[in-house]
Amino acid sequence: MAILHIRNVPDTLHERIQELAQEEKRSLTAEVIELLAEGIKARESRYGRVAIVARIHREAPEIKLPGNWIDSATLVREDRALS
Repeated sequence: MAILHIRNVPDTLHERIQELAQEEKRSLTAEVIELLAEGIKARESRYGRVAIVARIHREAPEIKLPGNWIDSATLVREDRALS
């Protein structure tokens, strides 16, 4: 396994990580690894959702409402105008 040294960690951040480690009954190192892994998963998930939405906008045809249905955005705008 690789070794990662981190310098200049703010005291408040270091203390908070220590608190989280104690709550989870982990070592400081194990908690930092867990936090890094969670952060990477969250970022990948966020980028994944952005890519999916972009693909939908790019590939999906214009959605046509059947008959005399009204777009929900139009209904919301009308409702807000009445308030």
